[in-house]
Amino acid sequence: MSNRTIIDWPAWTGSPAGKYVLGWEQEQLDRVVSNMFGYHALQLGLPQLDALRENRMPCRGLVLDAASASSAPYTVPGAHAPSDLQLPPAPHAPAGRSTVWCDHLDLPFEAQSVDLIVMPHTLEFTSDPHRLLREAERVLMPEGQLLIVGFNSLSLWGARQSVAKLTGHPFLPAREDLIAFTRLKDWIKLLGFELERGRFGCYRPPLATEQWLGRYAFMEAAGDRWWPIFGAIYMVSATKRVRGMRLVGPLKVKKPVLAPSLKAAATTPSPTRNKDS
Repeated sequence: MSNRTIIDWPAWTGSPAGKYVLGWEQEQLDRVVSNMFGYHALQLGLPQLDALRENRMPCRGLVLDAASASSAPYTVPGAHAPSDLQLPPAPHAPAGRSTVWCDHLDLPFEAQSVDLIVMPHTLEFTSDPHRLLREAERVLMPEGQLLIVGFNSLSLWGARQSVAKLTGHPFLPAREDLIAFTRLKDWIKLLGFELERGRFGCYRPPLATEQWLGRYAFMEAAGDRWWPIFGAIYMVSATKRVRGMRLVGPLKVKKPVLAPSLKAAATTPSPTRNKDS
């Protein structure tokens, strides 16, 4: 695990920049997950964002990483954490969610048992993002949905993060390096997912005050039209495809067709007796 300075998520989400980012993400997730159906839905990490708020699946859970709880405060009131961790309560946790503490790299769910997984900035807080994606692929059902939200390294926010981490004062709350959108697409395709859509947002410069962020509000419409891939945030929607899958039922044994009996090609009439003989 890296020893670099990590910004506290709850503190950052309460800042003007954090409110700006989470506001856009909440709006986009509310719109997308409302049209996803099934029975089981999971949100991995970031309880400050209620990613499943508008989803209508009957079983919705929040999965928090116990292994990194001491350095990334994913805490929820009333959640049962491991006995060796002393976790303070977090007032921003979504209400009405089943909470599971586990290792994100070893999810305690059966294979092909989940219909929807949402990972809001989860890949930026894990030491092995590719392994986490493999775990998501394992537990998702065929045709299951995967939603990933992350900071875009190819943006002004990503550039500021790269410069600021050299001085030990990062601007964004990420334990690991930001993942480029193009790299993430390659990982998704290698795991058998089909990219449904990608969405970028938050085009204002990485400013710390609400006043300055407000002055650049005009960049939202301009960025969405002229430089969409340089938004500070990306949201990826993908579907798990299982190639060559077919239904298997009881084997039906077909009886061989018997050849029809041979008949004479021509019938010779029997000789007629002469009545006079």
